[in-house]
Amino acid sequence: MSTTNKQKAAMAAIVIAGALAVAGVLFWPAPHGEGDGHGHGGEASAGAPADEHADEGVVKLSEAQVQAAGIRTAEAGPGVLRPTREFPGEIRFNEDRTAHVVPRLAGIVERVSADLGQQVRKGQVLAVIASTSLSDLRSELLAARKREDLAEETFVREKKLWEERVSAEQDYLQARTAREEARIAVRNAAQKLQAVGAAGPAPALNQYELRAPFDGTVVEKHMAMGEAVGDTTAVFTIADLGTVWAEFIVAPQDLSAVRVGEKVSISSSALNETAEGAVSYVGPLLGAQTRTATARVTLANPGMAWRPGLFITVKVLRGEEPVALAVPADAIQTVGDDSVVFTVVPGGFKAQPVKTGRRDGLRVEVLEGLAPGARYAETNTFTLKAELGKASAEHTH
Repeated sequence: MSTTNKQKAAMAAIVIAGALAVAGVLFWPAPHGEGDGHGHGGEASAGAPADEHADEGVVKLSEAQVQAAGIRTAEAGPGVLRPTREFPGEIRFNEDRTAHVVPRLAGIVERVSADLGQQVRKGQVLAVIASTSLSDLRSELLAARKREDLAEETFVREKKLWEERVSAEQDYLQARTAREEARIAVRNAAQKLQAVGAAGPAPALNQYELRAPFDGTVVEKHMAMGEAVGDTTAVFTIADLGTVWAEFIVAPQDLSAVRVGEKVSISSSALNETAEGAVSYVGPLLGAQTRTATARVTLANPGMAWRPGLFITVKVLRGEEPVALAVPADAIQTVGDDSVVFTVVPGGFKAQPVKTGRRDGLRVEVLEGLAPGARYAETNTFTLKAELGKASAEHTH
């Protein structure tokens, strides 16, 4: 029995000694630089990202490189936005200064004096038409004037005889009535000629002179010598191109931004110039097919550069809106999914993510990410974006 207790005690001592030996191996600190390499690798991986993040998004440039790249800096501060809306449009004739010239009498064309594209003056003869109807009207006027002259002579004679008590008053009153009727007939015949535009003198009774209603350009011509023309056919179209209409289409959701009097800027990809104007008309109804409204700008056209049929872009300029912080649109670049501004840091520029707001094509409102007074690059920022991309590619490789 005693032997058994001694054996148990010896076995317990051996187990305890083994456990202590294993504990010593596990918990004894390994010398620096020895072991399986995990300790050294962990320190390196912990230090490297810190260095990388320190330079992340930074483009290092010297002052000479900044000047050579044409990068100009500015101080962030408040600004003014003038929001715009763009609409496609087309130059059209000013219908208030466009005339479709129609002969008021049918006849045969004897002479055509105006050519397509010719500049004409108000009252200038465009064509001469021989008209039998006009001959009848002028003959009527001539006869009425002759009757008026005879009626006047009769009235003077009868008045004298009545005053001398030679003839009866009734004869005098009849002569006076005949004179008034003759005068009415003359006025009636003259007004008929005036209504057809032939009140002036003419070399022949049947010759009708078709004249320009105002200064303008012959943009359409539909007659030739010897041709028979009716009294409802537009044989010339005269347009005053000193002013034109810039018409554009406005969808219902944009009508609130387009009002009469709003300032606009008009440009065309075909012309190297712009024009300023104001909205002069906004259609009160929507088109049955397009479900849009037509808006119009009456545009001065002294150099005839804005020709009807030219496609244009109309920018409607709203009122000025002050904002707390704004930068030029060129200062904003897109890096990944972020809008960034390149702020000035020691030794270069840092791509600073920002949150933008309203914009007007020239300036952009900055809501977050840029502090007032901070200096940033406002020109040639695409150069900084390119350098940042190159640096990222080199780091990846």
